[in-house]
Amino acid sequence: MIKKQSPGISWWRTEFGQSEVEAVVQAFRCQNISQGELTQLLEQKLGALLDVPHVVAVSNGSSALALALMAFDVTSGDEVIVPNRTWIATAHAVHILGAKVILVDVETDRPVVDIRKIEEAITDKTKVIVPVHLNGRSACMSEIEKVAKKYNLKVVEDAAQALFSRNKVGYLGTQSDIGCFSLSVTKLISTGQGGFVVTRSSKVSEKLRAIRTHGVENVVDPRSWGIPGFNFRITDIQASIGIAQLALITERLEKVTNIYKTYQDGLKDCPGITTIPVAIERGEIPIYNEFLCDRRTKLTEILENQGIGVRPFLPNLSRADYFKADNSHFPNSIQYEKYGLTLPSGPGQEISQVQTVVDKINQYFG
Repeated sequence: MIKKQSPGISWWRTEFGQSEVEAVVQAFRCQNISQGELTQLLEQKLGALLDVPHVVAVSNGSSALALALMAFDVTSGDEVIVPNRTWIATAHAVHILGAKVILVDVETDRPVVDIRKIEEAITDKTKVIVPVHLNGRSACMSEIEKVAKKYNLKVVEDAAQALFSRNKVGYLGTQSDIGCFSLSVTKLISTGQGGFVVTRSSKVSEKLRAIRTHGVENVVDPRSWGIPGFNFRITDIQASIGIAQLALITERLEKVTNIYKTYQDGLKDCPGITTIPVAIERGEIPIYNEFLCDRRTKLTEILENQGIGVRPFLPNLSRADYFKADNSHFPNSIQYEKYGLTLPSGPGQEISQVQTVVDKINQYFG
C-alpha cells in the first residue's frame, strides 16, 4: 500500500494503493491519456452510485463551480449568494466571471448557510444561490428550493466536501439545478485533482458538456463558435484512479465514520473542546473532524510540538477586501473563524493515531 507520507500524525492522510497504480498503467497501455472512454466510465459509475442521470467530469472542483455558473450565463451585473463559511473557490468562481459575490452568514450551531439570511440578500440582480454542504453537512435544501422558486433563481450546490453524504431526500449535490463535487487529494475519493458536476436536466447537461471544451465538445466538426467555454476537461489518467478508488468506497465511508466516532467517544467529557456536529445518523459523512476550542492557539502549539498536525479554520470570506463585505455582519461565522479547528482526518488515518490525538488532548485539558 502506498500512503501519503509525512512526519508524525498529519492533519490529513489518504491512500493510493496498487489498484490505482495498475489502473494508471492500464490507461497508458490502452493509450487512454486525455479525456476519453475511461472518463465516460467514471461518469457512468458516479451517476449510478448517486442515482443521477447526467455526470460531467472536470479538471477540479473549482472548475466544476465555474462551469456550473457559466451554464446559467452568470456574468457582470449579476449577483450570486454564497455563505461566508466555505473554501474560497466557491466565491472565486463567481468573482472570475465578473459577477458580484453576496455573502450571507451561517447557522449558529452548524457552519452551513442560514436560510433566513438568504431571502434578505436577494435583489433584482440575484441570479443564483450557492448553498455549501460543508464537511458533509446538509444545507436546508427544501427551504432553499422554495426561496429559489419564489424568486425564479437557479440553485447550484457546492458539494465538494459532501460526496455520498445524504439527507432525508437523497444524496447531497443532486437536489438542485446543478451539483458540484471535488476529487482533490483531501477528499473521500481522490484523483489528485479532479471534480465533476451533476444535473437531472438533459438540456443543462448538453450545455455543460459543450462549455467543458470551449463550447464545441458536442460538435463533430465546428464551423462556427456558438457559445463561450473553456478547457475544463479531466484526463483518462485521473479517471482511472477515480474508478479504482470508487471500488473501495464502502471501506472508506466506514473508516471516516469510525474516526469520527472515536473522536466523539474520546472527547465527549473533555472540557474546552466542543464538536461541530455531523449528523451521521441521518446519512451525513464527516470527512473532516471539526471542533470549537477556546484555547485553539495553545492547543495547536502543543499538538504540533508533538508531531501532530492540526488545521485552524480558514478566515471568513468577508476578510477578502475584493468582496467588499463588512466582517462584523457575520457573527456566527466569526465564532468558527476564531475557534474552529480540524483534528487529524482522512481515510488513510489509523485509528490508533486518532486515539493518540484524543489522549494528548485529554491530557492538556485534564
